[in-house]
Amino acid sequence: MRDNPSNPYPQQQKQTHKRSFKEDCRRVNERPKLLRVLAGEPLSPPPIWIMRQAGRYLPEYRKTRKQVGSFLDLCFTPELAADVTLQPVKRFDFDAAILFSDILVVAHALGQHVSFEEGQGPLLEKLGDRLGSLDRSDLTVKLAPVFETVRLVRRTLGSDKALIGFCGAPWTVATYMIAGRGTAEQLPARQLALEDPHLLQQLIDTLVEASASYLLGQIEAGADVVKIFDSWAGVLDERGFERWAVEPVRAIVERVRAVSPKTPIIAFPRGAGARVADYVHVTKVDAVALDWMMPMRLARRLVPEPVALQGNLDPLRVVAGGRALDEGVDAILSAMRGRAHIFNLGHGITPDTPLANVARLVERVRATRDL
Repeated sequence: MRDNPSNPYPQQQKQTHKRSFKEDCRRVNERPKLLRVLAGEPLSPPPIWIMRQAGRYLPEYRKTRKQVGSFLDLCFTPELAADVTLQPVKRFDFDAAILFSDILVVAHALGQHVSFEEGQGPLLEKLGDRLGSLDRSDLTVKLAPVFETVRLVRRTLGSDKALIGFCGAPWTVATYMIAGRGTAEQLPARQLALEDPHLLQQLIDTLVEASASYLLGQIEAGADVVKIFDSWAGVLDERGFERWAVEPVRAIVERVRAVSPKTPIIAFPRGAGARVADYVHVTKVDAVALDWMMPMRLARRLVPEPVALQGNLDPLRVVAGGRALDEGVDAILSAMRGRAHIFNLGHGITPDTPLANVARLVERVRATRDL
């Protein structure tokens, strides 16, 4: 074949093209694995992080916790919160760090008193008739320490690791704001939803706007991904699920995408079960996290690609360790072979989890590759 006379260096051009292609491939492969999966790419082994990975099961966390007076003080002290965020990544080399904070900082920023008592969980001033007094005007000012934590983590975190920001879903946050604490199946909020849905809708609308603003602040500060935790979605009946769990998350996703369309969004509608298909279809999230009660093979059939699936090992298997842990890991990896998947637990890791079992979990996930 004759060379193109208009190009005196055809071979050099070809080599340059090859270099460019290789560089493009390298850039793609150096992108955090979590982001590749959230773009719909199946990876083997899958990226791994675990819910509540920064917390009481870590001795370094317990040491840091002693340096501050209250749990909220820790959340709002950027240097310490950033250190806690990075602790599990340093110890276990997870593929992502998740911001150390709490879903109720939004309620706190809206003016509701929030505290955390040892052995009791969160305690809030009951909302009562104070709904009209909630104030979003200085929300970003009150949450500025959280945004600073994100900036500090992003500066330190390796470029191959993703940083996850998060918020609580409006329904779950509302259940605590209404009852003043966690209750059996969140009965006070469910009762309000039936007796005065207009009042609950006002609170949900306030939380939608506040949560979207909060997530956008985290994205601007450096979060690569955001996650919406709806820990109490599963207590709602069919109509309640659509109105209080699905619609508010759809609204948040819409608001976040209007400003930051390329930021992936994960949602965790715990207890959704087979309703997860409609949830994903309506909310348009990039990935859905699944609790350990949801069969992964069923979720794979219900949720269409390229939506990624996250989960869903029973946290108790990590406590038990040994064969129970290995079998749980292997079953999930087998069910998710060839699908965009983030390995995670089906809920938060518990404080009594042995560190050696977490290390074994990570090692087993990463030792498993498709043939």
